[in-house]
Amino acid sequence: FVFKLTAAKQQDHFFQAAYLDERDAWVRDIKKAIHYIDGGQRFARKSTRKSIRLPETINLSALYLSMKDPEKGIKEFKLEKDKKVFNHCFTGTSVIDWLVSSNSIRNRKEGLMLASSLLSEGYLQPAGDTSKAAVEGLSDTPFLDLSDAFYYFPDSGFFCEGNSSDDDVVLKEEFRGMVVKQGCLLKQ
Repeated sequence: FVFKLTAAKQQDHFFQAAYLDERDAWVRDIKKAIHYIDGGQRFARKSTRKSIRLPETINLSALYLSMKDPEKGIKEFKLEKDKKVFNHCFTGTSVIDWLVSSNSIRNRKEGLMLASSLLSEGYLQPAGDTSKAAVEGLSDTPFLDLSDAFYYFPDSGFFCEGNSSDDDVVLKEEFRGMVVKQGCLLKQ
């Protein structure tokens, strides 16, 4: 799950993701930033709180911890769709249902706004073609209140059975160069 980024000064930077979907998300975001910069536009990550007018009283980090609570939070399941099995997942509908039942929101429309915030800030990740297409802008909202739109927590141990590495086109290139800084990310 490694990809190479070559900077303008011919410096190569190698990035290694934990899994295929994460690698693809990084590549997609980097390409988007390059597109903006090449087009002469200023690129800056918009604050979700400002872009959707999220009230100051809502703490996304605290909400995320509540959602992950083993007893009162959102339950993770093994879900199946299109001959693929998604482990440690939940549906978009279950997220909105949980937000309503926990009195975090007044209605499902507010739930979509809040869930979209959690998604864009990285507290939730899309799993499966339906939810990924919505994130990429092929839907009215980035988050879908559907029973066939799957999501997962980034640190949940999510994995998908049934994906074939043969489906992915990976350019094979010899990696060479000097390691400038090496490290790893630990789950918290």
